[in-house]
Amino acid sequence: MEQLFFYIFALVAIVSAVLVVSVRNAVHSAFYLIICLLQVAAIFILLRSPFLAAVQVFIYVGAVMVLFLFAVMVLDIGREKTKDYIHSQWLPAVGVIIALLLVLGYLVKGGKLSAELGIYNEAVLAKNTEVIGKALFTQYIFPFEVVSLLLLVALVGAIVLVMKDKTRPRKNNGVGS
Repeated sequence: MEQLFFYIFALVAIVSAVLVVSVRNAVHSAFYLIICLLQVAAIFILLRSPFLAAVQVFIYVGAVMVLFLFAVMVLDIGREKTKDYIHSQWLPAVGVIIALLLVLGYLVKGGKLSAELGIYNEAVLAKNTEVIGKALFTQYIFPFEVVSLLLLVALVGAIVLVMKDKTRPRKNNGVGS
């Protein structure tokens, strides 16, 4: 049953990842990215790693996607013509489809993509989460705080750049003059 759930989560993650790069609306793309990241969190749960699943949901789905949607709304990307900025991507798409078909063919023939894992019980997994938490908030607290400050500076910088752009008068391209 666990393997069936894995395949369902993986299929939904792959479909939503393809939709992230194929839809034209940035908000819809962000929505599909949230779905993909939630599926990855579900796969972490199946791998008996609830700490990584919680981090996936809180950091990626929660914070990063809120910042992304905020930036999309502030930048007002929907006004620009997308065909001016999006080029034909058929060659990478064909490459990705061929790679996925090769992996699917390998799996259908009975191949395994990973080695056998050791035996992990709940006590070992709980100890692992404790070790990660202690290391993050003791040994790696300075890099953790530096990354949070960098994200804050990037957000403030993006807002400043957008506000400078909005204060400039728009060119009317000769219409009405």
